[in-house]
Amino acid sequence: MILREYQRRTIDQLYAWFSAGNAGNPCIVMPTGSGKSHIVAELCKDALQKWPETRIVMLTHVKELIEQNAEKMRQHWPSAPLGIYSAGMGKRQLGEPITFAGIQSVRDRAAELGFVDLVIIDECHLVSHKNQGGYRELLGQLLLINPNLRVIGLTATPFRLGHGLITDKPAIFNALIEPIKIEELIFKGFLATLRSKGTKTKLDVTGVHKRGGDYIESELQAAVNIPKMTREIVREIIDIADNRKAWLLFCTGVDHAQGVCNELNDQGIDAACILGTTPKKERERILTAFKSGVLRAITNANVLTTGFDYPDIDLIAMLRPTMSAGLYVQMAGRGMRIKSHIDHCLVLDFAGVVETHGPITAVHPPKKAREGNGEVPVKECPHCHELCAIAARVCPACGEPFPEPEGVKLKLRHNDIMGRSGNEMEVTSWSWQKHVSRTSGKTMLLCKYYGLLSDPAVVEYFPILHEGYAGEKARRTLECMSRFCSEDFSHGRSWFDKKGRWASGNMIAITDLNAIVSLMQKSQKPLKIKYTKDGKFYRIVNRSWR
Repeated sequence: MILREYQRRTIDQLYAWFSAGNAGNPCIVMPTGSGKSHIVAELCKDALQKWPETRIVMLTHVKELIEQNAEKMRQHWPSAPLGIYSAGMGKRQLGEPITFAGIQSVRDRAAELGFVDLVIIDECHLVSHKNQGGYRELLGQLLLINPNLRVIGLTATPFRLGHGLITDKPAIFNALIEPIKIEELIFKGFLATLRSKGTKTKLDVTGVHKRGGDYIESELQAAVNIPKMTREIVREIIDIADNRKAWLLFCTGVDHAQGVCNELNDQGIDAACILGTTPKKERERILTAFKSGVLRAITNANVLTTGFDYPDIDLIAMLRPTMSAGLYVQMAGRGMRIKSHIDHCLVLDFAGVVETHGPITAVHPPKKAREGNGEVPVKECPHCHELCAIAARVCPACGEPFPEPEGVKLKLRHNDIMGRSGNEMEVTSWSWQKHVSRTSGKTMLLCKYYGLLSDPAVVEYFPILHEGYAGEKARRTLECMSRFCSEDFSHGRSWFDKKGRWASGNMIAITDLNAIVSLMQKSQKPLKIKYTKDGKFYRIVNRSWR
């Protein structure tokens, strides 16, 4: 198989990170649906063919992902020397150079795995930042056997509830490599977009306590599993869904998922429920019926967030309130595969997760314990109930203008699920410069976008020298822009390496802001931008070069 350009770019960036002499373990951050399993397969194949003595263990937490990853390995390399160790799959194969394994099955079997050179972990945000849990126990034992063991993580959500980024200390990962973002995948036609609608019925979590940063499931289920409310929710889904053919509903718990399923069937929608206890053959039967159109809807409780991909899902109903940004992104990601019959997936947010976490293109990592979590507010179109940025003057879905606010001026807010609503401006020119913050005294990059005389000069800041999330986000955004706006970066060779160099045709130091300004000033400006305003600052939500 031939890798897509951005998948090859990912591997090139990973090799560049290692070649730069970095110590520690990197994490590759890629959106759901970008093909992480293909990258794993190519990495394994490349390593074994270049260094035949290499021993690799590929770890994940569910058998569906083990099956997917092993299948892609066979597609890339039919004669790959691989074994599978998974109790859920009924396979216990050790001794091959490549082992695809479930963490629950091998957590205590480091001695049997023996000397391992490389561990690759899919959904690595599940690895505890503390020295505890199955992953950390196994890695600790493997490190005793081989102190030079390296670990590569893959995830779409590089953060943990109550901890922040998975690179925040203490952590096993110390660098994030983000070769591509959701916007670029959609722009290039590899992912479908999402559209979100506000709902009349809202699940109320007042009084539900939290533990470990998220709602206590027993209390949460008691609060939302109310027959009258379930009946209203199902009726509203049916009213909005129209002729959509494949519905996926995320519920709060076992009883809630079964109750919603029963209500769907009572109201004439052929539906089934999948739980963690659903037998394998029954689960396969349900999913086959769903994909063939015999079933129109599936409800689930904490099951189909990972390891399940059916591209033609065209409606997702979120009935599972959560403070976990990672869970939110995983649920939304089930609807982003390219479809055979429609260009988007509709998301009905009965649980308020879009309001809580914001657009999936700009989800902030959860705050550390005891730091609290603010809510990202929303504005709803009164005509079609599309969730839009509150700065939007016209609904992007139905085209109806929003009424001018009366009395108190509305506070500017944003949280349509794709983060694309806002004011659009055709860019006539742009200007790059160094900027020193008056408040912090820190130096950063500043870009001004200019439109027509009637347009404001939209200012965007890039604090690429900052530490933490702000700096990482600025560097990744600038890297993503560079692949569109300059011929120098047309081959996917731009990124900031750990030694602080911009690895373009000329090795520009990350601290050399004058050189970066000069390079960007010569680059091709976007044709259009969409922007909102957060207080007195602008936020660019979309850039278009075509």
